[in-house]
Amino acid sequence: MRRGIAATALVAALALAATACGGDDSGDEAGGPVTLTWWDTSNATNEAPTYKAMIAEFEKANKDIKVKYVNVPFDQAQNKFQTAAGSKGAPDIVRAEVGWTAAWAKSQFLAPLDGTDALKNTEDITPSLLKQAQYEGKTYGAPFVTDSLGLMWNKEILKKAGYDKAPATWDEVKAVAKAVKEKAKVDGFTLRADAYFELPFLFGEGTDMVDAEAKKITVNSPEAVKAVDASKDLLKAPGVSKLDVTADSYAHMMDAFNTGKVAMILQGPWELTNIYKGAAFKDKANLGISGVPAGATGKAGAPTGGHNLSVYAGSDKAHQAAAQKFVGFMTSGETQAKIALKNGTLPTRTSAYTAEVKATPGITEFQAILAGSARPRPELPEYSSLFADLGTNLTAILQGKVSTQKGLDTTAESYKKLLKDFS
Repeated sequence: MRRGIAATALVAALALAATACGGDDSGDEAGGPVTLTWWDTSNATNEAPTYKAMIAEFEKANKDIKVKYVNVPFDQAQNKFQTAAGSKGAPDIVRAEVGWTAAWAKSQFLAPLDGTDALKNTEDITPSLLKQAQYEGKTYGAPFVTDSLGLMWNKEILKKAGYDKAPATWDEVKAVAKAVKEKAKVDGFTLRADAYFELPFLFGEGTDMVDAEAKKITVNSPEAVKAVDASKDLLKAPGVSKLDVTADSYAHMMDAFNTGKVAMILQGPWELTNIYKGAAFKDKANLGISGVPAGATGKAGAPTGGHNLSVYAGSDKAHQAAAQKFVGFMTSGETQAKIALKNGTLPTRTSAYTAEVKATPGITEFQAILAGSARPRPELPEYSSLFADLGTNLTAILQGKVSTQKGLDTTAESYKKLLKDFS
């Protein structure tokens, strides 16, 4: 379980860090430009080149600020920043997954951005995304990109199987997968043993990992058991890929989909650039994108994800001011439109959805998903930390090593240690 350091220890650490950070590792010289360090967690191959180009544009217009770009693998970033934030070496700017922002704000890692150059024209930002960057009335992140999960499907393969539209329920996914295997001779669907990708199953049964409003742990509720059992049943269906629990399972899934060896996956817009490079989608029109399938309740739901740009509270005033200016530039409508055109990611500002951006393959489809089935995360700093335990136990359940109820009960017991005022 990822945990922040104790607040009291952090306050003392920040006091030390405030004198050490920003200038100490930047090579700044008196009277020279301020050098910022930015930890970016995006895909180093697909997305990073665009961000580096934006940095060059920013530096050209701001001669007194330099930006040192550091790409940190997403799966390492949360622990790495938490460790660095209490000691010398934390970056001035970090790209924080929306679920991390409130937790880091609670731990006093981040500086509030309200009224600074980082957050201008907030009426242009989608309200729910701005809310996801707030903690106890202050805003600790500038919404940078947003996303959700959808069903991505290979139109040519489904057509061979006799279908011209995507399945709308998990039962329909089974039927389509079976037909794909029989008629197109490839797998119909790949399921990931991952807590984030399991959320559509939970939402489809009308539940979540917790009910934050009622302060109740629901991950082992009858509805949650039904949701995970639906995943298990899906894995047994003809035409659904064998469960991959290797460390490279995500890469294996994407390679299979991009080369036409599997017809359907759950995925988000962050992979669009990579998918369109795949042999199966050289013709971009072959990629179908629709909402996630519905569960037994007849309703479908997918998590709202994305990333904020946040400023480290331990940086000195000069670095914080420069960082706020850079964050404001990177999250402006103009910059977000440029990034969307290059990376296929979804902007968080309304003004960035220009006619050209909307015409970009995949953007309009995911806009519809965000407006339809996407659900914002509850205002709970610990919410992001809940994924680790569910992911571990979900894998064991799907492998048949433990019953669904027992695996979810174990998850709930772990949650009680993290959420002490929850029943």
